Amino acid sequence: MTQWIRYFWADDDTVTFLEIDEDGWARRQVILQGELRLPVSAATLDEVMHLRDHGKLADMTAYEDRYGVLAEGDVRDWEDTDQIVEITRAEFDQAWVPARETLTRFVL
Repeated sequence: MTQWIRYFWADDDTVTFLEIDEDGWARRQVILQGELRLPVSAATLDEVMHLRDHGKLADMTAYEDRYGVLAEGDVRDWEDTDQIVEITRAEFDQAWVPARETLTRFVL
């Protein structure tokens, strides 16, 4: 069953939104940073796996430069978070859609 969660890290002033599968692995991830909550990551496992299987190292590097590095492992066990909240898919998508659009438009 898919679950959506939000983590807050005060030290980094970041909010991380995660769509996770039944094993706790990130399927999609958004990281917003700073007072303005600017997007610094909007990565998806499907794209990462496609690049791993069909792309070159340069393609993966370009993807990570644009969309960030997707979290690995069971993200439900992360430590050093100040707040973990279960959210709805709609709440996740409210972060995902504009973050993804912003990072897609960003010229490297």
